[in-house]
Amino acid sequence: MSKKLPIEVVHEVRDCCLCLATQRAARTLARRFDRAFAPLRLTNGQFSLMMSLNAPQAPTLGRLAQALAMDRTTLTAALKSLERRGLVETRLDEKDRRARRLFLTHAGGDLLAAALPIWRKEHAALDAQFSQSEGQKLRKALRTLGAETQTEGKDVKA
Repeated sequence: MSKKLPIEVVHEVRDCCLCLATQRAARTLARRFDRAFAPLRLTNGQFSLMMSLNAPQAPTLGRLAQALAMDRTTLTAALKSLERRGLVETRLDEKDRRARRLFLTHAGGDLLAAALPIWRKEHAALDAQFSQSEGQKLRKALRTLGAETQTEGKDVKA
């Protein structure tokens, strides 16, 4: 039989846990953007992934996974639906045949361009919920946490 923790501990975690608060906020934001992108048959995760591919140099799978703080297996699964729709292509790197590079197709670029006004409208609505300084502080704090996560595994030998 397991020992139950006092309700005060449950409330302490509910009220103080940054991980829980961030997860709740992320899920809420994800649902909001998923609804906004639904007419384009696009999710917020797909939008972010495709936006990351809209760069001068096509990233490798590993670099993109690191940039999005995703494991490679999850990223590969996310890419499959975009590839089936003809929005993203995976090609072998011309210089290193072991590496794969990811490219946004013309159709992917067109869809991303159609999604951008939706993203901007949703962000304007979100920004209206915060003062300018609150929004700036929140973005800075989230970037700090995200940067910390990206550097965690760098000291560990694979």
